[in-house]
Amino acid sequence: MSTSIQKGDGEMKAGVYVSKAKAVMQQKAKPVIKEGEALVKVSHAGICGTDMMIYFGKHPRAQAPLTMGHEFSGVIEEIRGETEFSLGDRVAVEPTLSCGTCEACVKGQFHVCKKLKLIGIDQDGGFAQYVAVPVNRLHLLPEKLSSEHAALAEPVAVAVHTVRRSRLKVGDQAAILGAGPIGLLIGMIAKRAGAKKVMISDISSYRLTKAKELGFIPIDAAKRDVVKEVRLLTNEVGADVVFEVAGNQITAKQMVETSRIQGEIVVVSVYKSAPEVDLAAMHFKEISLTTTRCYTREDFQTAIDLLANGEIEADSLISHKLQLEDIQAGFEFMQRPDESLKVLFAPNGEENEQ
Repeated sequence: MSTSIQKGDGEMKAGVYVSKAKAVMQQKAKPVIKEGEALVKVSHAGICGTDMMIYFGKHPRAQAPLTMGHEFSGVIEEIRGETEFSLGDRVAVEPTLSCGTCEACVKGQFHVCKKLKLIGIDQDGGFAQYVAVPVNRLHLLPEKLSSEHAALAEPVAVAVHTVRRSRLKVGDQAAILGAGPIGLLIGMIAKRAGAKKVMISDISSYRLTKAKELGFIPIDAAKRDVVKEVRLLTNEVGADVVFEVAGNQITAKQMVETSRIQGEIVVVSVYKSAPEVDLAAMHFKEISLTTTRCYTREDFQTAIDLLANGEIEADSLISHKLQLEDIQAGFEFMQRPDESLKVLFAPNGEENEQ
């Protein structure tokens, strides 16, 4: 079906990263879409750890002024070009943009493109009332999936890809270092993949309470020795698979020490500075090290399906719902892990929700 409908230009509200530790709501021109693009009216958009990196001026690519936001859902308002989508379709946006020509892309591994870019990092994203999105980055939402929960498709896809990259098997014991949204989602997916025991460590009592509610074994890293606790819980064997999701030197050390002999470590974090890793200890235990980046299109669709079927405890992750006017407050909440998990913005109010 070919659809090409456009409306007049105008202004919109956008949450903009303007300088280190400063984000403000501004009036910006509504995007004008090109051939092969859709104008998406944003329903909900979530703050991610990468957005925090941008906010603190530590992201290597993101440059101010930037409308952040790469976890978002919305409604198609305009389309240009050949497409199966229709105006009014509710969609989730897969924000990765690949070059299509490097060796990874030629093999169909677009998520590890040498020049990978993301909407909301390398170009304006979902903290706005409207975003221009390539049509091939859209996923149609099932009727039973709310736009609010659909905004979590991107982090759920990260968790799906992470567990798929691991060798986790039915009956395995998993340790997760870091109980933020991604750590908790990995725990949910690991349980669905057959893990009989999921241990998860953090220093936030709020996040550990969430972990316990989700059926995981919480380990308070502020009060307990994580390595000793994991050994105790596994009869001194260690975890079959360790997911490192905190990204600091302490967990880089713990991931080796909590792994069993011939276990596997999956590094999910993007380290801001290179950690020291005890390779000799890994050598003696013959531990495998796996890394993971983003997700494939299949992972993203799986995430939508899991959310639509109620197999992900989405509500338990959403701690705050704000308007764009409160963008600075949203980033301040994210700095207080004892009271926040996933902060969502509703740039157009709740009017798009079904």
